[in-house]
Amino acid sequence: MQPVILDVDTGVDDALALALALAQPDLRLIAVTTVAGNVDVGQATRNTRLVLDWLGARSIPVAKGAAGPLLREHRDARAYHGPDGLGGAVLPVERSGPILDTSAPEVIVRAARRYAGKLCLICLAPLTNLAIALRLEPDLPFLIDRVVVMGGAFAVAGNVTPAAEFNIWSDPEAASLVARAGFRTRWVGLDVTELVRFDRSRWERLGNASDPRPILAREVGRWAFEQRGLTSFALHDPLAVMAAVRDELIDWVGGQVIVRTETEEVAGKTVYLSDPDGRARVAHRVHRDGARAFLERALGLDGKG
Repeated sequence: MQPVILDVDTGVDDALALALALAQPDLRLIAVTTVAGNVDVGQATRNTRLVLDWLGARSIPVAKGAAGPLLREHRDARAYHGPDGLGGAVLPVERSGPILDTSAPEVIVRAARRYAGKLCLICLAPLTNLAIALRLEPDLPFLIDRVVVMGGAFAVAGNVTPAAEFNIWSDPEAASLVARAGFRTRWVGLDVTELVRFDRSRWERLGNASDPRPILAREVGRWAFEQRGLTSFALHDPLAVMAAVRDELIDWVGGQVIVRTETEEVAGKTVYLSDPDGRARVAHRVHRDGARAFLERALGLDGKG
């Protein structure tokens, strides 16, 4: 089992990603760190703790991280995730697990040192915490086994501006630092995440669910399907977790990634450069049917467990 930390800004798809990570026998979730993104960092921390408690993972600690980007003001995505960030989910829990006094960047650094060469960091949010951790420990790229980033739009348009995807756009300076630092990275961007979706028809069949995972999916889907009237939404963050354990379901290209920051028009634009010596791999194509079947089975959306 590989030790793993999820860095999240817990909204709807982060919640499903947490459930997915907990269901993977090859991953040992040792901590979850939070950052401002979809919602403010306080709300993200509360949401994360609630989801973990609902899923029976009270022993997994949560560490609160950066309250905003390195250089910019925080801009949230509550319009997409609902006022509470969790789509109005009702998840009654009896007691809560721990929220650490240690900051998220410090938790990342300490875990990287403890599990030198073994830790997998899955970043499902703006990369502010990792950029700060890098300043605390410049050798971090050589201590962490790999970093999986849900972020970027390489051969497709962004979802916030024509150039940029939300996580990278939210803190492009942090993303640029991470991209240039020398981590062994896997970038899972909109090129593939927009293609694997949670359909309304599947959601409607969860009305009598009894397992915590499909109940979670039913509850966090309310804002999208009842309030926004969507027919589906992309499983961005779960797909990034999937990439950490089933990378054969994605076709990758190797090289390096550059994040542009110079003007507002291009801020957060991700550029892939072919480079035989590059340590980045970029998701180029997803095996859609296989990925969807894997996610539905692991999240209990297929009605079989």
